[in-house]
Amino acid sequence: MAMYSKEELFLAISTVIDPEVGFNLVEMGLIYDAVSDDEGSVKVTMTLSTKACPMHQMIQQWVKEAVEKMANIKEVEVEVVWEPVWNITMADEHVKNALGVS
Repeated sequence: MAMYSKEELFLAISTVIDPEVGFNLVEMGLIYDAVSDDEGSVKVTMTLSTKACPMHQMIQQWVKEAVEKMANIKEVEVEVVWEPVWNITMADEHVKNALGVS
């Protein structure tokens, strides 16, 4: 039994804003998965908009801290993956509209 649902974890992670575009990581489509177990361990699978992202380490840390704020969380692992490769079509509709992508 998971301590938190994927939706609850995504909600916590949505407090993290990508400083380059001003949208949160969830609405950008950068968070691929988040799972928790009943022991309070969480694994977040995410990507970044570019491998050359200068904020790489900081964004990972922010995601970790956002999840750690949730009750009874003991351990958070944030894995950055490059497959599937992120592109703007993975973002929410309002993000695409704001960035001028149709």
